[in-house]
Amino acid sequence: MNDGSIAMRHRLTLLGVTAAALLAGSILGIPGTPAPARAEALAPNPAMRTLAYGPDPLQQLDFYPPQDPKASRAPLVVFVHGGGWKRGSRTMDRGSLKQRHLTAQGYAFASLDYRLVPAARVEDQAADIATALRVLIDRAAALGIDPKRIVLMGHSAGAHLVALVGTDASYLKGAGLSPRDLAGIVPIDGAAYDVPAQMSDGPRIMQQTYRQAFGTDPARQRALSPTLQAAAPNAPRFLLLHVMRPDGARQGEALEKALRAGGTNVAREGFAGTGLAGHMEINRRLGDPGYAPTVALDGFLRTAFAR
Repeated sequence: MNDGSIAMRHRLTLLGVTAAALLAGSILGIPGTPAPARAEALAPNPAMRTLAYGPDPLQQLDFYPPQDPKASRAPLVVFVHGGGWKRGSRTMDRGSLKQRHLTAQGYAFASLDYRLVPAARVEDQAADIATALRVLIDRAAALGIDPKRIVLMGHSAGAHLVALVGTDASYLKGAGLSPRDLAGIVPIDGAAYDVPAQMSDGPRIMQQTYRQAFGTDPARQRALSPTLQAAAPNAPRFLLLHVMRPDGARQGEALEKALRAGGTNVAREGFAGTGLAGHMEINRRLGDPGYAPTVALDGFLRTAFAR
């Protein structure tokens, strides 16, 4: 290979790395990165149904029944996407590993959108999740799901939101529900469980995103912190999954401690992976049977859904 070909290959490699970094940054909400186009379905699922749970165009969810057409009263996993509280889409889970893996295990799966900052507040996003759960429970018979076996799971900003819904009972109460209407909560690689701590110690590049989401009022920041709301009542059990990012691991450990102090059943598991690459990988690969976080999730769901 001549020097010109080598140089061209090196430039193409750099372009590919840059594009991947920009996409990842846009999903995280890192300033200066473009928002990704909405993902198209990787593997169209003719059984998928899109349901509205409110009047706003973002108050919608995709529902996937178990792959076994004979399944009835199936347990349900509800997933909340990340995106720095200001971007992201449920369509990223159309054909995802987690969607295919969980429906193959006999579970129903739902992936929901929610209203985004700055048009909506983080409080509105948590309320959207509770409202979506209410709609799914109300339609349980028609959807073929068991309303007593629902696990709420989210990644990144979605991890913060599901942890908030699972620790501050006011959001579920606003939808006519309680923490006991959930079988469990699975936050995946979140790092804003204690908002004041993260705004003090977290990555500098994320501070603008945090200020936009949580504002500058210390009382509001505390109210939006799952770690500071975990005294009880909480959802019955939690599985905290994270890679070994310093802030994510630190925040996960503090949330675990607060949940235990509140008498909540909680497990926390850290996995290989650091920085932005690890943060994105745990969401992208979840559902791969050979990936350690998938094994941990499968074990948690078997326990949470046991009759």
